[in-house]
Amino acid sequence: MPDAEDVRRIALSLPDTTEKIAWSMPTFRVAGKMFATLPEDETSMAVRCPKEERDELVLAEPEKFWIADHEAQFAWVRARLAALDGEEELRDILADSWRQAAPPRLLEIHPRLGLPAAD
Repeated sequence: MPDAEDVRRIALSLPDTTEKIAWSMPTFRVAGKMFATLPEDETSMAVRCPKEERDELVLAEPEKFWIADHEAQFAWVRARLAALDGEEELRDILADSWRQAAPPRLLEIHPRLGLPAAD
């Protein structure tokens, strides 16, 4: 079961990522743009997620994902760390959020970062 330290370790392993305290919680940024936070006493994380995908995730796995009221108008989703299927799922979620926030120059340098392995 992943925890806040796993989020921190994996997030900081992604290129050009820094940690900054904002709103009294840890936030993770790529090239200065936020892609993950550790709210709720670090028992969950918030990540970028297109609204259409976010709504599908919440409907499909409500025990794992939800939308915080104050983030409903934004493309963010919350994930309960204890409900994730392990470090691989955590890594995939963080890498996907990182790709959404990363500038084009980093995406060009790391085009396959976090993408599933080709069969």
